[in-house]
Amino acid sequence: MTTAEQLDERYGRTRTRRMPWIIGGIVALIVVGAFGWMIVAQSMSSVDADDLGFDLVDEHTVDVRFQVTGVQGKDVVCVVEALDEEFGVVGWKVVEIPAGDSHSQAVSASVPTVSAATTGLVNTCWVA
Repeated sequence: MTTAEQLDERYGRTRTRRMPWIIGGIVALIVVGAFGWMIVAQSMSSVDADDLGFDLVDEHTVDVRFQVTGVQGKDVVCVVEALDEEFGVVGWKVVEIPAGDSHSQAVSASVPTVSAATTGLVNTCWVA
């Protein structure tokens, strides 16, 4: 007569087969949790800059107005550029914006140029 243990062993119903699946499931949960936390942490420190306009002061200066939206209570650094007719960079400036109380700040920066510019814009911003 065949016992229950012999039948379990014959048809692969032993307890040792479950352990790799349990360990794999735990590892998958840890990986998904870590990936989710990285996405949340990155979005908490993201900064968005919107161009509001520019004024061509003279042949060697452009005033650029922009709004920075993002992290409240942390310093932000932006790179502002002046471009010519062919979209070549003719001037740029790193603008440091001190931490403020509001979620967004309007900023104006004067960018020196080496030749006549036709536009001014924000290239990128990040949390300092």
